[in-house]
Amino acid sequence: MKTDNIVKKAYPVLQMSCASCAISAESIVKGLEGVVSASVNFATTMLTVEFNPAIVTAEDIRAAVQDGGYDLLIEEDKAATTDLLDEIHTKKYNGLKRKTILAVVLSLPVVVIGMFFMDIPYANEIMWVLSTPVIFWLGKDFFVNAWKQARHRSANMDTLVALSTSMAYLFSVFNTLFPQFWAGRGVHPHVYFEAASVIIAFILLGRLLEEKAKGNTSSAIKKLIGLQPKTVTVVEFGEYNEIPIERVYADDIIVVKPGEKVAVDGVVTEGASYVDESMLSGEPVPVLKEKGGKVYAGTINQKGSFRFRAEKVGSDTMLAQIIKMVQDAQGSKAPVQKLVDKIAGIFVPVVITIALVSFVIWIIVGGTNGFTQGLLALVTVLIIACPCALGLATPTAIMVGIGKGAEKGILIKDAESLELAKKVNAVVLDKTGTITEGKPVVTDILWLNNDDVKKDILYSLEKQSEHPLADAVINYFSDVSPVAVSDFESITGAGVRGKADNEDYFVGNRKFLDEKGIIVDNSLIAESDKLSKEAKTVIWFSDSDNALAVIAISDQIKETSVSAIRKLQSSGIEVYMLTGDNEATAMEIASKAGISHYKAEALPQQKAEYIKELQSEGKIVAMVGDGINDSTALAQADLSIAMGKGSDIAMDVAKMTIISSDLTKIPEAIKLSKQTVATIRQNLFWAFIYNLIGIPVAAGILYPFSGFLLNPMIAGAAMALSSVSVVSNSLRLKWKK
Repeated sequence: MKTDNIVKKAYPVLQMSCASCAISAESIVKGLEGVVSASVNFATTMLTVEFNPAIVTAEDIRAAVQDGGYDLLIEEDKAATTDLLDEIHTKKYNGLKRKTILAVVLSLPVVVIGMFFMDIPYANEIMWVLSTPVIFWLGKDFFVNAWKQARHRSANMDTLVALSTSMAYLFSVFNTLFPQFWAGRGVHPHVYFEAASVIIAFILLGRLLEEKAKGNTSSAIKKLIGLQPKTVTVVEFGEYNEIPIERVYADDIIVVKPGEKVAVDGVVTEGASYVDESMLSGEPVPVLKEKGGKVYAGTINQKGSFRFRAEKVGSDTMLAQIIKMVQDAQGSKAPVQKLVDKIAGIFVPVVITIALVSFVIWIIVGGTNGFTQGLLALVTVLIIACPCALGLATPTAIMVGIGKGAEKGILIKDAESLELAKKVNAVVLDKTGTITEGKPVVTDILWLNNDDVKKDILYSLEKQSEHPLADAVINYFSDVSPVAVSDFESITGAGVRGKADNEDYFVGNRKFLDEKGIIVDNSLIAESDKLSKEAKTVIWFSDSDNALAVIAISDQIKETSVSAIRKLQSSGIEVYMLTGDNEATAMEIASKAGISHYKAEALPQQKAEYIKELQSEGKIVAMVGDGINDSTALAQADLSIAMGKGSDIAMDVAKMTIISSDLTKIPEAIKLSKQTVATIRQNLFWAFIYNLIGIPVAAGILYPFSGFLLNPMIAGAAMALSSVSVVSNSLRLKWKK
């Protein structure tokens, strides 16, 4: 199949009731010609599919899914889809709530009669009347879904529920109508109306709690979506018009009033204000936005007002990309989940086989009560073996883990990355913009005889300079008023010159001053040598006769970098540094940051080769970078992490993005991975143990030794509680530090 036209889409799947449904829907889509890969996540109810639209369309996929007894939402309008899904989820939750309450209300008297008042007149008939609506009205969906599965020669959780409850019900009806059949054979004609109705009530309760939990796990997405306003004010032909966000296009001029949220990404054209960008950066201090400044969707304007030109709208905004990244990640499957899916796929047929075998064995060896007890064993096995706990074990933990990461400013692209992070034992850090701030600043300035009276001239010369380092000087003297400079000239590779108060002044390197015959004092030379040894860039300021000042410029190490590196090292992770900078600067930064392994003057391809070398030594490598030059190394690494203030390409390649560019988030991400994987293992352990113990006990394995037979009603309660316990355990992740 040609891969040129392959598209990847994610569509919500409707009407799934358990993990086996997800397997069934996935198999249906995988079987279609033109589909490259398909994956259905039960927890998020999302189908992620790669297909060739020239061979198979989204409509064809939906038709196939509908034929299998499910449904698919294929609308391209994501906002409308999200609203519709919320509406469907709310409707389903409310419907389940009503059904559950009614099932509990009708089942309670059946249980009370069945356990304590079996001898009252017409006890069986009363229980029959009360349990019938529970099974065939409130539990109707189980039978409908089981029939849909049977039509496609498949079986799922609903098959188990439908088989077990219908058999318990029919057996009880027969015993109510023809009690003499059993009495004549010396067997008491027990009825199990209470078991059948309580099973339905418990499973409905379990599903109600699952539905509520699934709503909780997607709260991170809802919070992110809530950051974008529904309407915006645009300037059209000089008039203000309020329009829906969907109608905003690139180059529209948008007005942002005090306290409003910025709707899309753009550039300020008029006005100024401070904007709260903590959503992106994690920093609580608002950032000043003036003409030419970039603003981002979801950030909050403070007291001023401004206009900006829309640049990125709809799905192109940074906020939309963040939302998509979290959605894709929550819908992806961890490698361990693929194994669980395979188990769930064969689980139901195996359980039905065990139930039938136990029924036959009871008939053969059970004596006079063999048929009755065999039937009870069959019913109980079918009830207790619900695969939902197994199916929910991994996706719920992944959803909560990725959602928690998003809340903490750690964006995780897929479940595999979240699972892999705990195994990382080597972290490779880019220098500029990762360990350091990524922008040069003035660190030291020494004036001749401590006389800084000419600083306004230095500031004014640098203000006219186009050299990248000039900005560092301008920012350092931001409170200085400029003076008039004439005859300004920029000499490439040397510096700048200009006249102020009829005297020549120069800013540049030492060679530039020497060429002009300028005298340099020994005290300034000594300071210059000291600063150069610290791997700082040194520039000079002079008049026409003497050097007046020596200025050191450097890219400062972020305040949080050193503590983050120490945390990584103390947890047994080796830290390496890669940089395209020179050896002296690299050595100085590595020394200050506490890194003993580093490589200087590394080209992009050499960075990737360095990571390959570490991998060949058996290390699981995480690469952290922020620039386009880091993209190949990021792609090569086992786990790639981008800094949020870096390039779009780095963020596209990376599997994780640290929004605030704060390295302390990396130990946090690794800890989150360990917590999530531990939760998955706990969930799987309890789901497997539950089934490994529950199924043999339900089949009657303890009866020869202790005379114990598991009541079908208790089996239904245990099955529902197993699913609830798995989801609750996943939600515990939310409150862990």
